[in-house]
Amino acid sequence: MAMITTSDGTNIFYKDWGLKDAQPVMFHHGWPLSGDDWDTQMLFFLSQGYRVIAHDRRGHGRSDQTDTGNEMNTYAADVAAIVKALDLRDVIHIGHSTGGGEVARYAAQAKPGRVAKAVLIGAVPPVMVRSDKNPDGIPMEVFDGFREALAQNRAQFYKGIPSGPFYGFNREGAEVSQGLIDNWWRQGMAGGAKAHYDCIKAFSETDFTADLEAITVPVLFLHGEDDQIVPIENSAHKAVKLVRDGTLKTYPGLSHGLFATHPEVVNADLLAFVRA
Repeated sequence: MAMITTSDGTNIFYKDWGLKDAQPVMFHHGWPLSGDDWDTQMLFFLSQGYRVIAHDRRGHGRSDQTDTGNEMNTYAADVAAIVKALDLRDVIHIGHSTGGGEVARYAAQAKPGRVAKAVLIGAVPPVMVRSDKNPDGIPMEVFDGFREALAQNRAQFYKGIPSGPFYGFNREGAEVSQGLIDNWWRQGMAGGAKAHYDCIKAFSETDFTADLEAITVPVLFLHGEDDQIVPIENSAHKAVKLVRDGTLKTYPGLSHGLFATHPEVVNADLLAFVRA
């Protein structure tokens, strides 16, 4: 397996497909999944002549199950380590959910020439949890419930999320894909419980306002209007106003996992942005 070792000794798994002189597109997965969540998009962009890279965040998938470093600064540093090791330049970074936060933190700090554009899909920025500064955010009790369910019966918890709100399969008339549900569970259970537990704090409490304001490259926000995991009113509608060059495209009726349920729609919009 392809691995890079970070400065703290953590082994990070990655996939790197395509011609090495082609423009790279790097994918950043959501919690608690792995780079496999992007297989459909990777195959699509590979067929369009791009070099495609996806990694398993530390504690997730095939990367080391670390009990430390499961927060955004380290996640972004791990991305920088991969980019440096592969000498990637003018990269299009595409992140979903927690991965969107990872992209925002990395892009805000990246060295000149490394990042060409960024895409945040159903992403957590600017900040999810409710506070005095974010009064319309999600109550902390919701995330405490995530932690409790994970600690008590992670396997069952990871069945309920994809079969319900993640893909919108709990909506009346939804076309349910058992394959997506099973693949979500497979990816989730491959990672480490401690890392996944810690990551709940990372994706819910991290404030990305300063990161968004610091990004200088074009940013595309894609968000399902029926996102039950990261409600659009508290995320994309706010985040797009914080970046210097931002575009927001929303999808009526689509869920948090819209790029998996409707790849033909999302892939076309991604390609148009990448080529623009």
